[in-house]
Amino acid sequence: MKNILLPTDFSENARNAIDYSMEFFKNELCTFHILNVQKASNYMMDDLMAAPANTSIHQSVVQGSKEKLSTLLKELKEEITHENYTFHALTDYDIFTDAIQQAVKSKNIDLIVMGTNGATSAREVVFGSNTLNVIRKVDCPVLVIPKGYVFEGLKTILYTIDYNDHFTTENIEPLVDTLHKYKASLRILKIKEDDTVTIAEFDDKKHLKDFFKDINHTFHSITNVPTPVAIDSFVQIMDVDMNAMFIHRETFLERFFRGSETPKISYGTRVPLLVMHN
Repeated sequence: MKNILLPTDFSENARNAIDYSMEFFKNELCTFHILNVQKASNYMMDDLMAAPANTSIHQSVVQGSKEKLSTLLKELKEEITHENYTFHALTDYDIFTDAIQQAVKSKNIDLIVMGTNGATSAREVVFGSNTLNVIRKVDCPVLVIPKGYVFEGLKTILYTIDYNDHFTTENIEPLVDTLHKYKASLRILKIKEDDTVTIAEFDDKKHLKDFFKDINHTFHSITNVPTPVAIDSFVQIMDVDMNAMFIHRETFLERFFRGSETPKISYGTRVPLLVMHN
């Protein structure tokens, strides 16, 4: 049985990520832990002062969250009656990534599924700071769903390898499981600085061929193109349904997400992004 963590702020975007998960895990035995995290800074002192004298600040802050979660779980249970799904509500009053870390450990989470913030269609999707911080700081696979993206099956999955990366099978289970579940084809994209083929790269390709021998796969490379542009172009040309990659927090991550002076990071993704950690 899989344990899936679904963070929510009760926005349309978060609900869309939950709906994607309901479709993505069809015919699997899953427990969905739906987590809402509240911060004291979200509340005015007057709101806390209005609480009954015998009610703690923590109880005051999380009560509304619990009620909304209860309503959401009731809706999901009524909508999803034909699957082996179990739902649990989690509420925390903490720093967002700390709350995620605690849930991952205490609930033995296999995958975090969460949405992005921002525009859709041909415009850039904007990763909010919460999503980016989870990718950076939480040692658990993350599936990020673009705003408004609707699950329509998985036929082709892109596996992107940075020019500094070497193939490893460690922690690759989320990608392999998805490929087998949907009998999807795999496109392996190597992003390179130049056309030089090193011995390490040759060995990597051989290892990849052996590892994915039972999966329909092809090899591709793009040279001397910025990482986000290379990925976005490939996704459009090859009609990809998901992009998977390993993240080295301060290397590929920084090239993959185009930074700005704001706490938001831009990335022109058009499909769900599966992030695995080395």
